[in-house]
Formats: sequence, C-alpha cells, structure tokens
Amino acid sequence: MAIIDTDIAQAKAWLLAGNVVGVPTETVYGLAGNAFNEDAVLKIFQVKNRPHFDPLIVHTNSLEKLTAFVASFPAVAQQLAEVFWPGPLTLLLPKSPLISDLITAGLNTVAVRIPQHPVMLELLAALDFPLAAPSANPFGYISPTSAAHVAAQLGTKIPYILDGGACKVGIESTIVGFEGTEVVVYRLGGISVEALESVVGKVRVQTHSSSNPNAPGMLQSHYAPRKKLLLGCPEKPADNWGYLAFSQPNAHIFPQYQRILSPTRQYTEAAKHLFGYLRQLDALPIAGIYAELFPNEDLGRAINDRLRRAAADAFVVE
Repeated sequence: MAIIDTDIAQAKAWLLAGNVVGVPTETVYGLAGNAFNEDAVLKIFQVKNRPHFDPLIVHTNSLEKLTAFVASFPAVAQQLAEVFWPGPLTLLLPKSPLISDLITAGLNTVAVRIPQHPVMLELLAALDFPLAAPSANPFGYISPTSAAHVAAQLGTKIPYILDGGACKVGIESTIVGFEGTEVVVYRLGGISVEALESVVGKVRVQTHSSSNPNAPGMLQSHYAPRKKLLLGCPEKPADNWGYLAFSQPNAHIFPQYQRILSPTRQYTEAAKHLFGYLRQLDALPIAGIYAELFPNEDLGRAINDRLRRAAADAFVVE
C-alpha cells in the first residue's frame, strides 16, 4: 500500500528512480512522473488505465524551465501566464523535441501549467525535469481532491502519495489553446471564461467531446461515479436515490442522501466540494444520483461540464 506522507525528499527520490507518485495541486491530486522519462510516462498510463490517445499535462515551477520544452510562447499566451500563473490555467503551446509524442498523443502542442500549491511548487523546484501529471484516479472516475482519495483508488499501484491537504479549487484547470489570433478554451475549469476575457477579450469555447482530443479532459464520458447519475430531479424522485444540489435541499429526498455544494451559492465553494461530495454519494446505499445543473456563468460552466460528462450516458430529467 502506498505511503502517505509530507516528505518532499521521499517524493523526489521515487521520481528520480523512475516511479510515479501522487502529488497535490490546487485543482486536484495528480499522478506524477518524470516528463522526460518515457518509461515513467508509460507507467502513468498503465496505473490509470488511461488510453494513449488522451494527452497529459506537463507541470513546472517557472517560466525559465518551461522555455526548454516548448518551441514557442506566443505573446497572448504570455499575457495569460502573467495574470494566471501560478494557478489553474493550462496553456497549449508548440512542443520542443524534449517532449515525447506519448505525452501529447502525437500532437505538436503540449499542455503546460505552473500550479499554485506550495508543496507541489517546492517539489518541482527540487527537480531538474518537469512532471507529467494527470489526475490521480482510475481513468474516467471522479477526480481526487485529497491524499485519501488517491490511496483509496490507486494505493496498491503506486509507492508514495505526497500529502498536501485538501485541494483548494477542487476542479481541474482551464485549458486554453491558440488558433491563429483566436484564443480557444478546450476545457472549462478553475479559471472562468469571464476572467480570461477580462485579459484577452472574446474567447471561443470548444469543449465538445472527442475520441481524438486536442487537449486533456475532452472525452465525452469522464469524472463519473460508479452509480448512475442523472441531471435534474423529477417532481417525484425515487426514495432510494441521492441528490447533489447547488444550495437548496430537496424536500422529497432523505436528508442523509443529499449533499449541498454551497448553501450560500458561492461557485468557488461549490467547485471545491464537487468531486468530494460525488464520492460521498457514490459510497451510499442508493440506486443512483440526481444532480442539479448550475447557472451557466462563472465556475458554474465548469461544474456543469463535469456533471454532463459524469452523466454522459444518461439524460436530463424534469
């Protein structure tokens, strides 16, 4: 079983030896390996049971290090980096030969970010290579927001989990790419569309599902609990179902089967609780989960994106 500890030196030792470890970020916990070591990258795919056509995000702690593994850094990308890094923003940039095609699924762009977590930044500062690190969960399941979540799912497959406490953002980073002069959002996440547009003007949102995605997190079915999840809630809900609500409980569902993401209707609080509460509901003795959709604004867009992917095989109930 994986060791859970706060010792950065131990995490570094495992990574230097070519292993993969669980690491904290402000978004979700990652499954990290040396991005310059193809064998370590292969282990990430094997441990997660992740298809090789789904690219990975590469993490580093400074712009100076980043310039070694990207071929160019457009001015508009630099503008976004200056405002949102360190933070929950991933940029798609032309890759250098140092980045394996395995990481990018054969694409000529690599997804990169500088995370905003003191433990992860300290680890990255101690390494002379970046870390490839998708979410530390079996492929397609709910993303982990604590070290305990990682241990529960992957603890028998990895040697070490670096504990950095609960994730502050709770949903994955926003992924942004560039098509000519246009800024394109490929994955909604911890930076809202409104925040991006306040810096670079109008952006295009292109988060449709794909069997050959341009960026991580674009597949149709993702972030899903084991139990069936339906969007919305019928007037007469089944009494053996759970309910994931934004701010108000449902009077027709047992209170113990409900989770309220933010009683004060704060999007940041709701995002922080989303995956953890989905896990809690998934563990209850219920037949399925009803989930309330959010207003399509601010981080509500990203929360709706995760809920729709988690319920990809279901339908909206009225």
